[in-house]
Amino acid sequence: MFKESISNEELTEMPLKWFEGRIVLVDTDRKLQQAVEELAKHRIIGFDTETKPSFKKGVGNKVALLQLSTRTTAYLIRINRVGLSDELRSILSDKNIIKPGVAIRDDIKGLQDITAFEPAGFVELQEQAKDMGIQNFSLKKLTAIACGFRISKGQQLSNWEAPELTEAQQIYAATDAWAALVIFENFSNN
Repeated sequence: MFKESISNEELTEMPLKWFEGRIVLVDTDRKLQQAVEELAKHRIIGFDTETKPSFKKGVGNKVALLQLSTRTTAYLIRINRVGLSDELRSILSDKNIIKPGVAIRDDIKGLQDITAFEPAGFVELQEQAKDMGIQNFSLKKLTAIACGFRISKGQQLSNWEAPELTEAQQIYAATDAWAALVIFENFSNN
């Protein structure tokens, strides 16, 4: 059984963790093909996206980064460079590949704004949490409640369209998708 909620004070007491596996930055068609071939072998893949923040009212940006993570490897797919290939869309449309994430409706819509596809296999962790009586729904708090550690959100508002992603951005992006996967596994095992 999980706690219903966690305070900010409790959160800061928890150990800080991040994704420590292999991070693959996908920014060419060849790397994308390799990533898709590897991802297609997995049954569960953590899911998230990043978009360059806009600080002007009414101005939005397109999804710049799609993160898909296994237990050992996080693929950071630079959508602003490689787009959404047919093969990548087939993973996003495969009902047999479970893709857990937090607040995924806008992420999926952002990807569909780039190229149409029929999403399948997605699991909204906020809905699972609600069904379990959990009252906190942010990725940060769900990670703490379900996994017993906290993650940093320090890079959230950084420029995801930058020519080069910093190491801190890459670790942050990989951690978000990986955390969704770990939360899903912990929810499923409860």
